[in-house]
Amino acid sequence: MNSDGRRQFCTAAMAGVATYVGVDIVLQRLPPHYSVIHDAESNLAVGPYGWIMNLNFLGRAATALCVMRAVVRTAPASRPRSIGALLLGIGGASSAVLAFFPTDVRPEGVAGPVATSGGVVHVVVAGVGFLAALAGVSTLTWWLRYSPGLRRTYHMASVLTGTTAVGLASMGVAGRFLPGFLGLAERIALAGILGWAFAVSQGIRGLPTEVDSPGSPLRRRRYRRLAR
Repeated sequence: MNSDGRRQFCTAAMAGVATYVGVDIVLQRLPPHYSVIHDAESNLAVGPYGWIMNLNFLGRAATALCVMRAVVRTAPASRPRSIGALLLGIGGASSAVLAFFPTDVRPEGVAGPVATSGGVVHVVVAGVGFLAALAGVSTLTWWLRYSPGLRRTYHMASVLTGTTAVGLASMGVAGRFLPGFLGLAERIALAGILGWAFAVSQGIRGLPTEVDSPGSPLRRRRYRRLAR
């Protein structure tokens, strides 16, 4: 394993999360009637400042890639690690796609939203991305349980995975019954995903180089148990 490269990916991921949140907070203050409770985050990608949000979507994809690369450079190697990293990568790739297919907006004087092909792609890809991210962080959180030196990170990741699940479930309820709270539900899910990425990157970044050296018999037993 290349621990130096791993630390660099972790640092880039942590910086990516901080940048994404900072840009998102600033953009929310620019549209005159934007509400973090009612409006989906994708609405920030529409209008004169939309290009900034689209760059932010691309940045979120790059952040997911950095987390994925850090994970695959961290022992133990196993099917859960590979599958979880792949799912996390799909979630990140979905974020990149959103930058090229803007969400549908409701024109003034129109009672309902006007569906376009690009808007449909946006909704479908966003849904797939959220579900892939949840599946990825859930799988990787289980992997963290058996990863040497990451026990504390595992506990934090478990809490943030639960936050993500609650947020996605809330999005489903809000989309069907309480559309006025869709923005809040989406931000709960994003807080879980981004918080997970930051916490796991921080935990992996703090691993000593010795974690990548040949392990003790106890660690080898853990690896075998994880790989089953």
